[in-house]
Amino acid sequence: MEAISREDRPWGYYEVLMQGPNMQVKRLVVNDMQRLSLQTHEHRDEYWFITAGEGMVQVDDWVHQIKAGSQVTIMRGEKHRVQALGGKPLEIIEVQHGDPIDENDIVRHSDDYGR
Repeated sequence: MEAISREDRPWGYYEVLMQGPNMQVKRLVVNDMQRLSLQTHEHRDEYWFITAGEGMVQVDDWVHQIKAGSQVTIMRGEKHRVQALGGKPLEIIEVQHGDPIDENDIVRHSDDYGR
């Protein structure tokens, strides 16, 4: 599947694979030893399907090791972040569901990159 768009980030990059009413599908590639900000969303839920690599995920107070084949559900308002570990990038297919689907629906609670 060819990406609609790609956005580089300090932790890696994401590609938008599909968009529709109240939904979006992304492929996230998190570089080894990098992590996303600890964040919440007000308007969307996220469903993560780990397709390659290994890492750690935090959802509120729950911290768990993940690898290819793992699935994670993140509901609106839950603080979450993911970190790649294991010597190679962590790849995630992220399905977002909500209204609106917008990159401005991110509240960062902690960020390694000063954003």
